[in-house]
Amino acid sequence: MRTSSVLLALPALSCAQQIPYLEQIKGFFTTKVSSAASGLPTGIPNPLTAATGKIAEMVYVTGGNKTCFGICGRAEEAFNGSVVLIEASPTAPNLAYLNCDQDQVLCAAWAVSPPNVLHMQLPQPLPDQSQPPSTVRAIQVNRTTITTSQIAAIHLEDKYLDSPVYEGFWHPFNGPLADYGLNIPAGYAIWAFSVIPSWAFMIGISMISRNIMSRRAQAPPARRSAGAPPAAAAPATAK
Repeated sequence: MRTSSVLLALPALSCAQQIPYLEQIKGFFTTKVSSAASGLPTGIPNPLTAATGKIAEMVYVTGGNKTCFGICGRAEEAFNGSVVLIEASPTAPNLAYLNCDQDQVLCAAWAVSPPNVLHMQLPQPLPDQSQPPSTVRAIQVNRTTITTSQIAAIHLEDKYLDSPVYEGFWHPFNGPLADYGLNIPAGYAIWAFSVIPSWAFMIGISMISRNIMSRRAQAPPARRSAGAPPAAAAPATAK
């Protein structure tokens, strides 16, 4: 097994997660999945998967100048150095790589930002074909002090257990958006707003404000309601 882009890990996810959302992700990146077979383990089953009935995935989230402001280099070197240590483990998870500069829509759909490590445990279908919920943990990475041994310890020493399980709205497999297949559309919407320049928003707000003010200025005066008594005449002044 070797590290691959997150796109190469998706076929393994789809085998473990028979839900429409993962099929949407595969279709979303269909041009990049063709080389998936070269990035996945073959032949020997993972002992951890056989014992727990779960497929472990460890996704490193990184970025460049756009999403990490060009300061993810140290964390990326630490992750690259940890790959050899993690793969030497008999229970090594599938490793994946997600670059938010290149795959901004997927990062938005999963609500992740670099640098970060996502540890996922994807249960296999039960005999009745029901699908237990997936376990996702997000481990924040210090971009200035992180070391290779610290990233390797996420798996080798089960440090991922120190991070809480994410069960929120943006859960990539079991959240409300994923249940209705809306993760990727939401990712597109967030990405679209992020690329619109701020001056365009200001122009739009200004035009809407002027339109509202002009309508108020042109509105006729309020009419007196039917049946209302006329205003009393002013009393005459004594001469």
